[in-house]
Amino acid sequence: MTSYIRYRPDLEQPFPNEQELVRQVVEAMGKANRQVADKHRHGLRDAHAKSHGVLAGELRVQPNLPAHLAQGLFAEPAVYPVIVRFSSAPGDLRSDQVPVQRGIAIKVIGAPGPRAVDDGFTTQDFLLVNHPTLPFGNIAEYAKLQDLLEKQPRQSDQQLQLTGLAARVAAKALTRAGRPLPPAVETLAAANHHILGETFHSMAALRYGDHVAKISAAPRSADVKALTGRPVDRKAGESALRDLVVDFFAHNSADYDIRAQLCTDIDRMPVEDASVLWPEELSAHEVVAVLHLPAQNAYSDARRRYADDVLSFSPWHALEAHRPLGSIMRSRRTAYPASSDFRHRLNDVEPQEPSDIKELPA
Repeated sequence: MTSYIRYRPDLEQPFPNEQELVRQVVEAMGKANRQVADKHRHGLRDAHAKSHGVLAGELRVQPNLPAHLAQGLFAEPAVYPVIVRFSSAPGDLRSDQVPVQRGIAIKVIGAPGPRAVDDGFTTQDFLLVNHPTLPFGNIAEYAKLQDLLEKQPRQSDQQLQLTGLAARVAAKALTRAGRPLPPAVETLAAANHHILGETFHSMAALRYGDHVAKISAAPRSADVKALTGRPVDRKAGESALRDLVVDFFAHNSADYDIRAQLCTDIDRMPVEDASVLWPEELSAHEVVAVLHLPAQNAYSDARRRYADDVLSFSPWHALEAHRPLGSIMRSRRTAYPASSDFRHRLNDVEPQEPSDIKELPA
């Protein structure tokens, strides 16, 4: 019988000098944020600035889950309204021809229960990226990443494309030689595939009720599975991903399996190092809910403005039952509000956290 690690606060071990490292990260993020805002004369997110689709949908919690999966938001069968935002990782508006990591942010509305932060909200956000690990997996390594990110606003799309090509060549050579990928190479070596066919991961751990887990979203419906690994047409333009998302949802719905991978071995499945891939032989990804996105207009001007300028997505918009864990997640408790405050102040937009799906414009 599988033994699942029980959540307890001392599973987290603060990094030496963690508060100073977080201060450095937030300062570097703010500097890059200001560079991009000056370039566009508009405040953007310091990560995942460019959206490709904004959708209304439902999170359908599966019935008859076993006890280890029937936890927190997933404790009882239920249907929750959600707002979903597809995006690209850079904190700048880059051409979709630049291969970078892609993301999906899921905002569950009406999530009941005590909060990880007493913010008065009723939302549960899951922020997922199409890579299972974060190469810079703790706050000390993440602080080094900021040097890479600070340089990006000054680089052209063509320079970033060449950098990505070089990283992919290096990654293939190192993989063939059986050598580990340096974090910078792993970060830059993304492929450029249809965003809807990707599998997305929380990368870092979070509390899962009585246990600890990583969360992922994988294509479920056949139309979405058919898009997995499909290259983006190089002639499709700078907004290729938005066009692909809009074209798909004009006539199709999409379903994704929301999965939990529970921690069974704290040494081989660490909480404090998000660069470590949790072995599937120790714990499988198990389906706990289905994300259903019906056919709709996925990118109206009103929706784009609402999602990009009004809304904030944060792993700390969370139930206590899904408290973010590890030094990277703890840094986001400070970094995300700082970025959100800068963006909203600069754009003179009042931030809002929805309590009803009807607040999402058509």
